[in-house]
Amino acid sequence: MALSVLRLALALLLLATPAHAVRVKDIASVKGVRSNPLIGYGLVIGLAGSGDKKGTEFTVQSLASVLGGMGIGVDPSQIQVKNVAAVMVTATLEPFARAGTQVDALVSSLGDATSLEGGTLALTPLYGADGEVYALAQGALSVGGFNVSSGAGSSVQKNHPTVGRLVGGATIEREVPWSLAGQRTFQLALQRADFTTALRVANAINGALGAQVAVADDPGTLHVELPDDAPGGAVGFMAALEAVEVEPDRVARVVLNERTGTVVMGETVRLGTVAIAHGGLSISIQAINDVSQPQPFSEGTTTPVRNDNVNVDEEGTKLNVVQGPVTIDELVRALNAMGVTPRDLIAILQAIKAAGALSAELELM
Repeated sequence: MALSVLRLALALLLLATPAHAVRVKDIASVKGVRSNPLIGYGLVIGLAGSGDKKGTEFTVQSLASVLGGMGIGVDPSQIQVKNVAAVMVTATLEPFARAGTQVDALVSSLGDATSLEGGTLALTPLYGADGEVYALAQGALSVGGFNVSSGAGSSVQKNHPTVGRLVGGATIEREVPWSLAGQRTFQLALQRADFTTALRVANAINGALGAQVAVADDPGTLHVELPDDAPGGAVGFMAALEAVEVEPDRVARVVLNERTGTVVMGETVRLGTVAIAHGGLSISIQAINDVSQPQPFSEGTTTPVRNDNVNVDEEGTKLNVVQGPVTIDELVRALNAMGVTPRDLIAILQAIKAAGALSAELELM
């Protein structure tokens, strides 16, 4: 009897109409389908005197090496690099990117260049984690800022001029060996592992596709089988699967950032009955500078004296009772009625959690 009731409750839970439904593609991804970071070292040329200074040795060595590879022998000590800047180039190799595809790249200064505005990135190979070259980057930079200085020491800077973007300037040369051809099984990885969410996703996929194709292996992984009669093959099946809507379950969590005073609470946060009193203690120290004068005809000297005036002020407060259980909306209204600031709220929530009246996880950033 108990088992039947449990099955009925689970079925009602999984078949309930989603109140805040999201697509499967927004909370899960196919294992193996992922992006890969690329990185490379290069030189930005054509700068109007805003490049690396003469003492930046690695820029001089890099420029001498590039010129040497072109058959031009130069003495590194005679190179002026104020129009050249050493940079690190980063890009992302998206899944299923094919040879010849052009992607954006981010160019960041390594030395003491003041601006990359107007510069051109020389041909730069981009490497993957395995040390292989996957892309080549080259082209004019787009810098959303500037830095202007005068000989008298005055300067004006807007945004961040030592970082630029190479729009479509990186060309894919090597593909990641991964293909959908011949695959009959797939694994979906949830962004946040959760038993309830995994069961809801499997149930939603099976209901939408009209077949038992998805099984939750664990709280973070679903096993999906490609039906023999799937229209559009693997691509059509995965497209239909990604469009399925489901309501993910959410853990009651309160995120606190003490540096900025930010407090974010989820809708599942609940608060039990608790009495709250919160006051503020402020201490101010005022320095008063005075002078001690010697007596007339004495041999004393005038001496500066500092007197400190210390004031301690404690805000008066009263005990407030929050009758639980309350929802997040009721909790916010109750705390606002007390006139607490975000920084006071952080201390209050930590104390409520320590008292055992807050049914949520506290996450400090």
